Amino acid sequence: MQNEVPAPTKKLPLVKLGVLAAVALAVAFLVFRGLDYKALVQRGLDVVRGTGPWTFFAATAVLPAFGAPLSAFTITGGEIFAPLMTMPGVIAAMMFAIAVNLAFTYWLARYALRPVLSKVIKRYGYSIPSVTRENSLSVALAVRLTPGPPFCLQSYILGLAEVPFRLYMVVSWLCILPWAVGALVLGKGLFNGNFKLVLYGIGVIAVATIIVNRVRSRYVKRTG
Repeated sequence: MQNEVPAPTKKLPLVKLGVLAAVALAVAFLVFRGLDYKALVQRGLDVVRGTGPWTFFAATAVLPAFGAPLSAFTITGGEIFAPLMTMPGVIAAMMFAIAVNLAFTYWLARYALRPVLSKVIKRYGYSIPSVTRENSLSVALAVRLTPGPPFCLQSYILGLAEVPFRLYMVVSWLCILPWAVGALVLGKGLFNGNFKLVLYGIGVIAVATIIVNRVRSRYVKRTG
Protein backbone atom coordinates (compact mmCIF):
# COMPACT_ATOMS: atom_id res chain seq x y z
CA MET A 1 0.00 0.00 0.00
CA GLN A 2 1.58 3.29 -1.10
CA ASN A 3 0.83 6.02 1.43
CA GLU A 4 4.00 8.07 1.48
CA VAL A 5 4.93 10.65 -1.11
CA PRO A 6 8.59 10.10 -2.01
CA ALA A 7 11.01 12.98 -1.96
CA PRO A 8 11.62 14.55 -5.35
CA THR A 9 14.51 13.11 -7.30
CA LYS A 10 15.38 16.14 -9.45
CA LYS A 11 18.72 17.89 -8.99
CA LEU A 12 19.06 21.22 -7.25
CA PRO A 13 17.73 24.07 -9.45
CA LEU A 14 21.07 25.85 -9.77
CA VAL A 15 19.75 28.51 -12.15
CA LYS A 16 16.94 29.46 -9.77
CA LEU A 17 19.31 29.49 -6.83
CA GLY A 18 21.64 31.74 -8.79
CA VAL A 19 18.79 34.13 -9.59
CA LEU A 20 17.76 34.23 -5.93
CA ALA A 21 21.35 34.91 -4.89
CA ALA A 22 21.59 37.75 -7.42
CA VAL A 23 18.34 39.27 -6.15
CA ALA A 24 19.55 39.00 -2.55
CA LEU A 25 22.80 40.75 -3.47
CA ALA A 26 20.91 43.49 -5.31
CA VAL A 27 18.65 44.09 -2.32
CA ALA A 28 21.65 44.16 0.03
CA PHE A 29 23.36 46.69 -2.24
CA LEU A 30 20.28 48.95 -2.31
CA VAL A 31 19.93 48.79 1.48
CA PHE A 32 23.62 49.64 1.81
CA ARG A 33 23.08 52.65 -0.48
CA GLY A 34 20.34 53.94 1.82
CA LEU A 35 17.14 52.37 0.47
CA ASP A 36 14.35 52.81 3.02
CA TYR A 37 13.02 49.29 2.73
CA LYS A 38 10.60 49.76 5.62
CA ALA A 39 8.89 52.63 3.81
CA LEU A 40 8.90 50.55 0.62
CA VAL A 41 7.23 47.62 2.40
CA GLN A 42 4.66 49.94 3.98
CA ARG A 43 3.90 51.45 0.59
CA GLY A 44 3.31 47.98 -0.81
CA LEU A 45 0.98 47.10 2.07
CA ASP A 46 -0.92 50.34 1.53
CA VAL A 47 -1.40 49.48 -2.14
CA VAL A 48 -2.82 46.05 -1.24
CA ARG A 49 -4.99 47.61 1.47
CA GLY A 50 -6.38 49.98 -1.13
CA THR A 51 -7.66 47.10 -3.23
CA GLY A 52 -9.95 46.06 -0.36
CA PRO A 53 -10.50 42.81 1.53
CA TRP A 54 -12.69 41.24 -1.16
CA THR A 55 -9.87 41.42 -3.71
CA PHE A 56 -7.27 40.25 -1.21
CA PHE A 57 -9.16 37.19 0.00
CA ALA A 58 -10.35 36.33 -3.52
CA ALA A 59 -6.68 36.32 -4.53
CA THR A 60 -5.93 34.11 -1.51
CA ALA A 61 -8.55 31.64 -2.72
CA VAL A 62 -7.21 31.49 -6.29
CA LEU A 63 -3.53 32.37 -6.66
CA PRO A 64 -2.00 29.68 -4.38
CA ALA A 65 -3.55 27.09 -6.72
CA PHE A 66 -1.11 28.31 -9.36
CA GLY A 67 2.01 28.39 -7.21
CA ALA A 68 1.75 31.66 -5.29
CA PRO A 69 3.00 31.06 -1.73
CA LEU A 70 0.14 30.96 0.75
CA SER A 71 2.47 32.49 3.34
CA ALA A 72 2.52 35.74 1.34
CA PHE A 73 -1.15 36.16 2.24
CA THR A 74 -1.11 34.79 5.79
CA ILE A 75 1.91 36.84 6.89
CA THR A 76 0.48 40.13 5.58
CA GLY A 77 -3.27 39.64 6.01
CA GLY A 78 -3.42 40.51 9.70
CA GLU A 79 -1.39 43.69 9.36
CA ILE A 80 -3.35 44.91 6.33
CA PHE A 81 -6.94 44.22 7.34
CA ALA A 82 -7.12 43.73 11.12
CA PRO A 83 -7.79 47.47 11.68
CA LEU A 84 -10.79 47.17 9.37
CA MET A 85 -12.06 43.66 10.14
CA THR A 86 -10.52 42.89 13.58
CA MET A 87 -8.07 40.02 13.95
CA PRO A 88 -10.77 37.34 14.51
CA GLY A 89 -12.49 38.62 11.37
CA VAL A 90 -9.28 38.34 9.35
CA ILE A 91 -8.70 34.80 10.66
CA ALA A 92 -12.26 33.76 9.72
CA ALA A 93 -11.97 35.29 6.24
CA MET A 94 -8.55 33.69 5.71
CA MET A 95 -9.73 30.23 6.71
CA PHE A 96 -12.77 30.57 4.42
CA ALA A 97 -10.54 31.65 1.53
CA ILE A 98 -8.25 28.67 2.19
CA ALA A 99 -11.28 26.34 2.14
CA VAL A 100 -12.25 27.75 -1.25
CA ASN A 101 -8.68 27.29 -2.45
CA LEU A 102 -8.69 23.67 -1.30
CA ALA A 103 -11.91 22.95 -3.19
CA PHE A 104 -10.59 24.76 -6.28
CA THR A 105 -7.29 22.88 -6.41
CA TYR A 106 -9.09 19.57 -5.88
CA TRP A 107 -11.38 20.32 -8.84
CA LEU A 108 -8.41 21.30 -11.01
CA ALA A 109 -6.50 18.13 -10.14
CA ARG A 110 -9.32 15.63 -10.34
CA TYR A 111 -11.21 17.03 -13.31
CA ALA A 112 -10.20 20.22 -15.15
CA LEU A 113 -6.41 19.85 -15.51
CA ARG A 114 -5.87 16.21 -14.62
CA PRO A 115 -3.63 15.20 -17.60
CA VAL A 116 -1.45 18.31 -17.29
CA LEU A 117 -1.07 18.07 -13.53
CA SER A 118 -0.27 14.36 -13.70
CA LYS A 119 2.70 15.19 -15.92
CA VAL A 120 3.81 18.02 -13.64
CA ILE A 121 3.69 15.77 -10.56
CA LYS A 122 5.75 13.07 -12.25
CA ARG A 123 8.18 15.61 -13.68
CA TYR A 124 9.09 16.77 -10.20
CA GLY A 125 9.70 13.25 -8.97
CA TYR A 126 6.54 12.65 -6.95
CA SER A 127 4.19 9.69 -7.25
CA ILE A 128 0.42 9.52 -6.92
CA PRO A 129 -0.62 7.31 -3.98
CA SER A 130 -3.00 4.41 -4.47
CA VAL A 131 -6.17 5.17 -2.51
CA THR A 132 -8.76 2.72 -1.21
CA ARG A 133 -11.64 3.11 1.21
CA GLU A 134 -9.47 1.62 3.96
CA ASN A 135 -6.35 3.76 3.50
CA SER A 136 -7.81 7.09 2.34
CA LEU A 137 -7.40 8.78 5.74
CA SER A 138 -3.79 7.65 6.16
CA VAL A 139 -2.97 8.76 2.61
CA ALA A 140 -4.47 12.20 3.21
CA LEU A 141 -2.54 12.56 6.47
CA ALA A 142 0.69 11.28 4.96
CA VAL A 143 0.57 13.80 2.11
CA ARG A 144 -0.44 16.74 4.29
CA LEU A 145 2.05 15.97 7.06
CA THR A 146 5.04 15.10 4.86
CA PRO A 147 7.49 18.03 4.80
CA GLY A 148 8.72 19.16 1.43
CA PRO A 149 5.92 19.39 -1.15
CA PRO A 150 4.39 22.88 -1.42
CA PHE A 151 0.82 23.36 -0.22
CA CYS A 152 -0.72 23.44 -3.71
CA LEU A 153 1.30 20.42 -4.81
CA GLN A 154 -0.06 18.44 -1.86
CA SER A 155 -3.59 19.38 -2.93
CA TYR A 156 -2.89 18.30 -6.50
CA ILE A 157 -1.51 14.95 -5.36
CA LEU A 158 -4.59 14.24 -3.23
CA GLY A 159 -6.93 15.32 -6.01
CA LEU A 160 -5.15 13.15 -8.57
CA ALA A 161 -5.22 10.25 -6.10
CA GLU A 162 -9.02 10.73 -5.85
CA VAL A 163 -9.12 10.95 -2.08
CA PRO A 164 -12.83 11.42 -1.17
CA PHE A 165 -13.63 15.11 -1.35
CA ARG A 166 -15.14 15.47 2.13
CA LEU A 167 -12.22 13.70 3.77
CA TYR A 168 -9.77 15.74 1.71
CA MET A 169 -11.39 19.01 2.80
CA VAL A 170 -11.56 18.15 6.51
CA VAL A 171 -8.01 16.81 6.78
CA SER A 172 -6.47 19.55 4.64
CA TRP A 173 -8.28 22.41 6.39
CA LEU A 174 -7.48 21.15 9.88
CA CYS A 175 -3.83 20.58 8.95
CA ILE A 176 -3.36 24.12 7.61
CA LEU A 177 -5.43 25.85 10.33
CA PRO A 178 -2.73 26.28 13.04
CA TRP A 179 -0.05 27.31 10.52
CA ALA A 180 -2.33 29.96 8.97
CA VAL A 181 -3.44 31.36 12.33
CA GLY A 182 0.12 31.37 13.64
CA ALA A 183 1.38 33.15 10.51
CA LEU A 184 -1.36 35.80 10.71
CA VAL A 185 -0.53 36.58 14.33
CA LEU A 186 3.21 36.42 13.71
CA GLY A 187 2.99 38.76 10.73
CA LYS A 188 0.88 41.25 12.65
CA GLY A 189 3.46 41.28 15.42
CA LEU A 190 6.42 41.62 13.07
CA PHE A 191 5.00 44.56 11.13
CA ASN A 192 3.98 46.38 14.32
CA GLY A 193 7.03 45.53 16.41
CA ASN A 194 4.75 43.81 18.92
CA PHE A 195 7.01 41.23 20.58
CA LYS A 196 4.11 39.63 22.44
CA LEU A 197 2.21 38.91 19.21
CA VAL A 198 5.40 37.53 17.65
CA LEU A 199 5.75 35.13 20.56
CA TYR A 200 2.10 34.11 20.31
CA GLY A 201 2.49 33.39 16.58
CA ILE A 202 5.69 31.43 17.10
CA GLY A 203 4.03 29.52 19.94
CA VAL A 204 1.09 28.47 17.78
CA ILE A 205 3.42 27.31 15.00
CA ALA A 206 5.68 25.49 17.48
CA VAL A 207 2.74 23.63 19.03
CA ALA A 208 1.47 22.74 15.56
CA THR A 209 4.91 21.39 14.65
CA ILE A 210 5.02 19.19 17.76
CA ILE A 211 1.53 17.83 17.12
CA VAL A 212 2.31 17.15 13.45
CA ASN A 213 5.47 15.24 14.36
CA ARG A 214 3.62 13.12 16.91
CA VAL A 215 0.71 12.34 14.60
CA ARG A 216 3.08 11.51 11.79
CA SER A 217 5.26 9.19 13.90
CA ARG A 218 2.41 7.44 15.72
CA TYR A 219 -0.27 7.23 13.02
CA VAL A 220 1.00 7.80 9.52
CA LYS A 221 4.02 5.49 9.78
CA ARG A 222 2.00 2.83 11.57
CA THR A 223 -0.67 2.76 8.88
CA GLY A 224 1.75 3.10 5.96
